[in-house]
Amino acid sequence: MTKKLLLAVIELGGYPDFRNLYQQYGYEVVIKSSMRKALSFLKKKNVDVIVAEFNYQHTFRDRLSSLESIIAVAQTNQQIEFVVLYEAEFENHLEKLRQQFQFSVEIAFPVNDVKMTAALEKIAG
Repeated sequence: MTKKLLLAVIELGGYPDFRNLYQQYGYEVVIKSSMRKALSFLKKKNVDVIVAEFNYQHTFRDRLSSLESIIAVAQTNQQIEFVVLYEAEFENHLEKLRQQFQFSVEIAFPVNDVKMTAALEKIAG
């Protein structure tokens, strides 16, 4: 049986490494530290789950964050589950993305084992 593939994009971090938790749920885990590296990986591999941060960037003219780039690439596979981590203070900006794309799970910081386990349980269905 082939393991499901989980891509974790950790740009800013500030939360625990959930690699072991992801593996407990049966995922092969790939971690990328930049959106550029994550996009390159996604163009070559099909993933089942993406865990990524919504980092609001007020300096972007045409986007709210780099998360939109990964969403654009990921939309070619409608089966991808998306777990988005975000700062509560930027939820109003995240709302704009929600109008265009439905995330499987959203977790407000601080992110901990309990919240991530609940997210993985929801995805497992």
